[in-house]
Amino acid sequence: MTPITMVEGRRIALSNLDKVLYPETGFTKGEVLHYYATIAGPLLAHVHDRPVSFLRYPDGPDGQLFFTKNPPPGTPDWVKTTPVPRSDDVSAEQVVIADMASLMWAANLVVEIHTPQWPAGSPAVADRMVLDLDPGAPATVVECCAAALWLRERLAADGLHAYAKTSGSKGLHLAVPLKPTPSAQVSAYAKQLAQEAERELPDLVVHRMAKALRPGKVFVDHSQNAAAKTTAAPYTLRARARPTVSAPVSWEEVEACRTPAALVFLADDIAPRLERDGDLFGPLTDPDRAGRLPGGPP
Repeated sequence: MTPITMVEGRRIALSNLDKVLYPETGFTKGEVLHYYATIAGPLLAHVHDRPVSFLRYPDGPDGQLFFTKNPPPGTPDWVKTTPVPRSDDVSAEQVVIADMASLMWAANLVVEIHTPQWPAGSPAVADRMVLDLDPGAPATVVECCAAALWLRERLAADGLHAYAKTSGSKGLHLAVPLKPTPSAQVSAYAKQLAQEAERELPDLVVHRMAKALRPGKVFVDHSQNAAAKTTAAPYTLRARARPTVSAPVSWEEVEACRTPAALVFLADDIAPRLERDGDLFGPLTDPDRAGRLPGGPP
């Protein structure tokens, strides 16, 4: 029998709570739901008013993975959706995780949560820029941290504040809060930044995806600023061997990183980090921290 729980007045059927989703650690679906309930506050702040895409992994990361932008079959009518353009004259609804009930419903589907860099109602007008630092073996997150420190200083020279989080996989994400700016303009700036990083750090950074260029270097992926692209949300679980989280980190942690293990955070690590540090990505939701791109609108 599927248990029914009430969350903020909504009836949600929770299924297979004892199912082990992460065999390496024995982490169960019930623990996935508990994790999302525990960190709901900051996660909801970062997905607020954004269309979400889901990477579903109902049988764990070794099972089938389903990436969907459409509301999954059986989405309750109380789950908020918003129209999102798919082409010039076609739009489709996407889920907006607006409250704890919606988050628990989504968590029961076993999902990674991904968002674009723009809010609902303003498609292709970004309020953040993202750089995805992806190491090519034998490079690791240690090399990503070195690239991140250079990028932080370069962005600061343009009056922009950067904040770091782990990808929850091998790399690092940098996020920059912006005044609303057309996605095409953000993409162009991010590409120029990646190219400049490669020129200044040729032994460390590449700006193109070609696999032949990447061994031992950090690919600064600027493409996620395109209006149609998405990035793993802060605090989302990832479909990896262990229940790793895309976790905000301090610049002190980035500076101190000497081994890949230093920046791996599992679900159980996040509540104590929030208790100690608060939400390190909090400034992204503060309009006063938002910067303007050079040559952008006043």
